[in-house]
Amino acid sequence: MIHYILQIIAFQLLFLLTYDLFLKKETFFNWNRIYLLLTPILSLLLPLLRFDFIRNSIPDTYSIQLPEVLITDSPMQVYNLPEVVIASQTEAFNYYSLIPILGYIWYIGITASLLLFIYKIFKIVKLKKTGTTVQSQDITFVSLPNTNAAFSFFKTIYIGNNLSQLKKTNVIEHEKIHVKEYHSFDLIFFEILRILFWFNPLIYIYQNRMAMLQEYIADAKAISITNKKAYYQDLLSQVFQTEKISFINTFFNHSLIKSRLVMLQKSKSKRIYQLKYLLLFPVIAVMLVYSSCSEDQRAIENKEVPLTTISQRAESLLNKIENEGAYTEESEKLFSILMQDINNMPGNELTPENIEIFKNLMQTISKVKPKITEKVEVEGVPFIKLDTAPVHPNCSDLSGAEAKKCFSQEVSKHVANEFNTKLGNDIGLTGRLRIYARFKINKSGDIEDIQVRGPHPSLEEEGMRVIKMLPKMQPGINDGAPVSVLYSLPIIFEVQE
Repeated sequence: MIHYILQIIAFQLLFLLTYDLFLKKETFFNWNRIYLLLTPILSLLLPLLRFDFIRNSIPDTYSIQLPEVLITDSPMQVYNLPEVVIASQTEAFNYYSLIPILGYIWYIGITASLLLFIYKIFKIVKLKKTGTTVQSQDITFVSLPNTNAAFSFFKTIYIGNNLSQLKKTNVIEHEKIHVKEYHSFDLIFFEILRILFWFNPLIYIYQNRMAMLQEYIADAKAISITNKKAYYQDLLSQVFQTEKISFINTFFNHSLIKSRLVMLQKSKSKRIYQLKYLLLFPVIAVMLVYSSCSEDQRAIENKEVPLTTISQRAESLLNKIENEGAYTEESEKLFSILMQDINNMPGNELTPENIEIFKNLMQTISKVKPKITEKVEVEGVPFIKLDTAPVHPNCSDLSGAEAKKCFSQEVSKHVANEFNTKLGNDIGLTGRLRIYARFKINKSGDIEDIQVRGPHPSLEEEGMRVIKMLPKMQPGINDGAPVSVLYSLPIIFEVQE
């Protein structure tokens, strides 16, 4: 969700920059109005759109994403344990623990913004009750006593009694344009966005740009039916009593007067400049490329390896070994990676056809390099042959899937409790640090052959120390005899900056 919101803000910023740099000074007012109404909606929708053909069309030369692999020197199966996430002891808050708190803050902000909106509506209703109402065709006029204020809200025009008759005429013609063009709907649209996204300053900028554009539209049409000189004088007059409400169309807005005068004197933009709106297409294209190619890191880490792909890789490796007539170092590494990916399958669900492929693969390996097979039988057993997995001493009363689950939980609990959480700050590392550990539970249930790879030697030493402290296990069983089993354990160490 946070990534989605950040994308919205980034896209809105890009749209606003495009508007301010290329479109704001042009006199294509209706086109600009459509742009300002359309782009906030696009900013909400584009992050949700992901097109695979865009991702696939990006050359590998520019974007290469490889899976994280633990290379071992043994062809035996490596059992991947669930990753253990450890937070630094000095970390005040976990990132994900902040999400509920941010949610509550968001709701509080929405409530406060909604109450403010209701208060503004109440002020307008109160003003209407204090004035004299006159109905003229589809427009309601409200005469306000003792004020120079002048503004419109939907089909109602509010005008102060203190204005001269000439000023009233100019103001009314101006405000009629706002009413006929339904400008209040535009501002209410942004008011709703302000309530929902009260924390986003770009929404306020959007509403300000729309309010200014609406004044340009009303000025351009009103000046064609009024006295031009008198209209300029009205704009230059110093009137400050207008109600400061964000969704009304006010005539005497002092902050906009200079811009309105400049725009009134500006000649109409050449039609060729309408081509500037074509800039919207490359801008949207850039956003689609980003949203299609970006992906939540947790989703990437939790991706499952398709069984069909694994089967194809196994067949490819089998053909490679048969064609070469040798079990090379490259084939050994490919086999090790393949066996790790098998264990990543949900529930390790393998069809009979897949199992047959892997058996053929093992038979082929034994033919071209018998020593490797001997090593497998002595030091470990492939996953498809293992009968009973090793059992943690705290899980001895369990069996089957429950024992495996308990084993993983006990190992994770041990690592989380024993790992030195102050180490990250002691050695000056910050961020999300990944440590990869590999260890073997031998035929006696002892932990041996521990290998740890990490971003710093101290983290590797700490990982080694923690793994060594694991208790003696009940060994894995195959064909009624104890066998060695190799495990891979990813550890994520989060250190706050």
